[in-house]
This record gives sequence, C-alpha cells and structure tokens, in this order.
Amino acid sequence: MTTIAPTRTATLQIVDTPDGGFAILSDADDRVIVSGWTADPDAVLARLRPDRRPARIVEGQTAAADAVRAYYAGDVRAIDDVEVAQQGTALQLAGWRELRRIAPGERLTYTGLATALGSPSAVRAAASICARNAVALFVPCHRVLRADGTMGGFAWGTDVKERLLARESAA
Repeated sequence: MTTIAPTRTATLQIVDTPDGGFAILSDADDRVIVSGWTADPDAVLARLRPDRRPARIVEGQTAAADAVRAYYAGDVRAIDDVEVAQQGTALQLAGWRELRRIAPGERLTYTGLATALGSPSAVRAAASICARNAVALFVPCHRVLRADGTMGGFAWGTDVKERLLARESAA
C-alpha cells in the first residue's frame, strides 16, 4: 500500500458483477485510489475527501478490473496483489495493511483488528479504519465483523457484504 499525493488524472472503469456495477478509479500508475459497488462515478468519488479527488477522470481500462472478474469467477485471491494507493493517518495505513492480511474465508472482529494494531481497547478506531477504507474489495474490510459475529456496517450495503463472505467461504 502506497500513500500518494492527489492524482491529476485518474481512469474510471465500471465492471459488471453479480453484486451490481463495481467502479474502479485508478491513478496514472494503475493503483486503485477508490472503488465500490456502484455504476455512479459521483457515488464512488464521495468516498474520497474533496482535496484527494482527481482533477480529471477519463474512462478506460484498469488492471484491477481483471482481478475483479477473476474474483467473481471463483479466484477469491485474485484481488490480493492489486496495487492500491490510499491516503490516511499512520494508524489508518497500518489498519488497511492489516486488513489485507485477512485471508479469504477468514473473519476478524473489530476487537481483533484493534488488538492486531496494538490497541485492544481501540475498537471504535478499528471500526473507523474500516469505515474510511476507500478501496473496497481490494482492502477487504468486508471480512471484519462485530464481536457477536453479526455483520456490522458496510458502505456498500450489508447485503453485498454477506454475499462476499459467502462467496469466499464457498471458494
């Protein structure tokens, strides 16, 4: 995971998936800067702070799109090596790195994420790290559940989260 300055031009690609359109916005180095289950560019851009949004967006092909297609075709590890470029605090960046360590089919609680980050009592901070994850799927915050095993929130809807978890468990 790389931190970057806001990119001037980004490439947008919408991939059709069983869960609906999946928007990918990549920088000039083809690193995903924001993604999510929508075909509406404005909805996916809303996941980025205004000062981190690209100045110009062009439609085109992204390397990440092939990984999304492979994921939905059954290769749930296809997303593991997709390069992402997120901006955040040191704690957020550490949290997003930790999320990428959760294997498909595995689950982690918000408490477990806080513990992995060295602060077992910082459960709300762990939940905030997930909530601020702009690169859904590639940084798999959908694999984090509440302590009681229930879904918790998900920016793209808990129904999508449930289907992702079921797909990964079946793989």
